[in-house]
Amino acid sequence: MLNEKKGISRGAIITLMIVLVVCILTIVLENTINPNSLLFTVIRKAAVYSLVAVTMNLLNGFTGLFSLGQAGFMLLGAYTYAILTIPTDVRDSIYYLFGGAGFHFSTVSFFEGIIGDSGVAGFISMILGVLIAMLVGGIVAAIVAYLIGLPVLRLKSDYLAIATLGFAEILRAIFQWDKLGKVTNGANALRGYPTFADFNIKNAQGITVLRLSSFIPILFAGICILIIILLINSSYGRAFKAIRDDEVAAEAMGINLAKHKMMSFIISSFFAGVGGALFAMFASTVQAKTFTSAMTYEIFLIVVIGGIGSISGSCIASFLYIACSEWWLRFLDNTQYINGNQLPLFKNGFRMVVFSVVIMIIVLFFRTGMMGDKELSDLFNKKRRKKVKADE
Repeated sequence: MLNEKKGISRGAIITLMIVLVVCILTIVLENTINPNSLLFTVIRKAAVYSLVAVTMNLLNGFTGLFSLGQAGFMLLGAYTYAILTIPTDVRDSIYYLFGGAGFHFSTVSFFEGIIGDSGVAGFISMILGVLIAMLVGGIVAAIVAYLIGLPVLRLKSDYLAIATLGFAEILRAIFQWDKLGKVTNGANALRGYPTFADFNIKNAQGITVLRLSSFIPILFAGICILIIILLINSSYGRAFKAIRDDEVAAEAMGINLAKHKMMSFIISSFFAGVGGALFAMFASTVQAKTFTSAMTYEIFLIVVIGGIGSISGSCIASFLYIACSEWWLRFLDNTQYINGNQLPLFKNGFRMVVFSVVIMIIVLFFRTGMMGDKELSDLFNKKRRKKVKADE
């Protein structure tokens, strides 16, 4: 028993060390090679998708709720973040098609008025404004999730998936409604708010001395994922798993099904809203047409590839998925020649054909995903247990 506990601690420590190495390596690479490299685009987007995939895994993998509404909650978080952080002096120029913004409040401008808007004070004001806006974005998503959850969580399996997917599509249409234009800017994009690039540290001359634009999404997503992991390992997490395994048995054990399902749904939606705010910072613009059902399918595919019920699997699969779709297979979209003859198939769109085939192969040969329901720490624990057994 003592050896097993040591193994668990050892696995957790090794996993934490891997994460720290990735963070340090990201900072070093971003400050030594071309910052416009596709590598950093992949890192930023994958970090955001990792968080959203984990939130979906919390529902599908750990609670057994088949929900497809993550894009809708991301939309709520993204719009809330953008609306609350656009500087007051540029709001009217962004909402010009609707005669200006409906209100002129900005969390960033608010803190700048208290702390200052230049130098270190301005940087701190921006960070505080961003954090508050992200938190409010998550809260808005959680409140809407509660209201939506009251009727839809009575449904099960495919019916729940259809209901949540329909909610996301309705929400996308509402945010493009011109009647809400003074708040959402209708079908037009919101822009001008702080992005990951604004976290780069500059000197008095405005020259960047330390780039953190790829480290920040890893940091924010990592903190949120850590909180979700702590939740899963708590008594609430064990109740979620019991509901997933057998609702009748869980209820017989005294677990309140409605309460815990709603709790899981709200928590997942809250962090999906935070993920939406991070996506807004990654994309630099927010537009409702971006948050389509295709985005939800992408996230769900990442969960399946990584392993339903594995947090580590969702994170690893996110980076591999984004790297393949956005970087490694991009050459397939370019025309290729051999001895002056153009190769067939190599044209725009062929990349996604090959990518789809790769995904099909992975799903066919890895039925439970890359990690199944295991975590990285479990792999190290397994090696540890084998060593202990051999020593005995």
